[in-house]
Amino acid sequence: MISVVSVKVYDKIGLGVRVELPDSPPLLLVVAEKGFIMCGFLNVDAAERLGVAAAVVSGVKSFEDVLEEEVKAVTSKAETLGVSIGMKGADALKRMF
Repeated sequence: MISVVSVKVYDKIGLGVRVELPDSPPLLLVVAEKGFIMCGFLNVDAAERLGVAAAVVSGVKSFEDVLEEEVKAVTSKAETLGVSIGMKGADALKRMF
């Protein structure tokens, strides 16, 4: 099953995509205006090659987890927006609006 929901990030609204997978935690993605944060299923090297602003969090099972978990990897374009490894997902997304 795939669900698309609104995810509140401080005073902004992101687009949350959740894909239920067999025998696995869900694939999670939250999209802002200038970039997105993704779970560890998605590939940060591919995002870097595509030149997009992206950050990775891992070990997440809900959108709340995505917002609370620490960023593990970022693309160079995300870094130009002020996103850095170690910040919370919500703070990373705030910089992508």
